Amino acid sequence: MARANVSALRKSALIAATVDQIGKTGSLEVTVSQIARKAGVSSALAHHYFGSKEQLFLAAMRAVLSEFGNEVRAERSGLVAPRDRVDAIVRTCFSPTNFQPEVVAAWLNFYVLAQTSDQAHRLLRVYQRRLHSNLLAELRPLAGPDAVQVAQTVAALIDGFYIRQALRNESLDATASIGLVTGYLDAILCTTTHHREAQRA
Repeated sequence: MARANVSALRKSALIAATVDQIGKTGSLEVTVSQIARKAGVSSALAHHYFGSKEQLFLAAMRAVLSEFGNEVRAERSGLVAPRDRVDAIVRTCFSPTNFQPEVVAAWLNFYVLAQTSDQAHRLLRVYQRRLHSNLLAELRPLAGPDAVQVAQTVAALIDGFYIRQALRNESLDATASIGLVTGYLDAILCTTTHHREAQRA
């Protein structure tokens, strides 16, 4: 096997092991040695590829975000109606790939790290802007001038359900979480539609 392929496989294994280990401990208090052992490589090699535990974690979150983006595009593919496309984004946020305990735990620690790490903060802002932009593009035809506020609320609800799941304060499965977000959309879009119709009358 070519050296480049071996390197890519090892990096992928380390990224997967990072998410796995953080998910099991619920914190960033894992060592590079623990992660490397899970990935089946030496800690020296992990440091060689990523430099530090923080850089390894950031690489893991970039992989999570990349996977999320790919899923969003796949879910929206072929859909035309704005509401269907909004619902596709919501479903992707709570898909088996994204809402599994290990990934949810990684997200919680990502939020925490973003308070002290400039790189983590910038990466989080990239995710937040993309999610907001995707939601806003589909909500404008549905909510008009209220689209910005609705998009912000949907994003906040998604973040909130991730935090609750990570803290295990409530047992909210994916189906229940999707139902709560889409229920909010049903209610607010119905109210917005009635308001706009009343203004035209």
